[in-house]
Amino acid sequence: MDRDAESFQSVADPTRLRLLNLLLQAGEICVCEMVDALDVPQYNISRHLHVLASAGWLEDRRLGKWIYYRISEKLKPHQRSMLRAIEQLRGERPDFQEDERRAGRRLKLRRGGLCCVGLVSRIGAALSPKNKPEAAKA
Repeated sequence: MDRDAESFQSVADPTRLRLLNLLLQAGEICVCEMVDALDVPQYNISRHLHVLASAGWLEDRRLGKWIYYRISEKLKPHQRSMLRAIEQLRGERPDFQEDERRAGRRLKLRRGGLCCVGLVSRIGAALSPKNKPEAAKA
């Protein structure tokens, strides 16, 4: 397939638009943070990230068990223009605003600027009163 056509086709999906918006706002973010921010299952996030990365939109880095994604520094001019268009949609799309709100809460859980907790669904179980250390209960 033509790489330019692939680039355009890759953003013709609401979830991928949401991911690009989130990456524009957050910079570098790990997969589990994206799952919690978009409230979409991990397998769907991973599939959409693969499409975007294959089309040249994203770069990733692995750090332990986490994979962090960011917007590629090697974008073509038409891709940069599309990112500007996505940014212009922020005020018009409630889903972007909700994603950013959830991401803001989720990113506050980072330690040393890095994701350290996995999926929020696991956080709640880890922080339930029966799982807290005795010193923390007092």
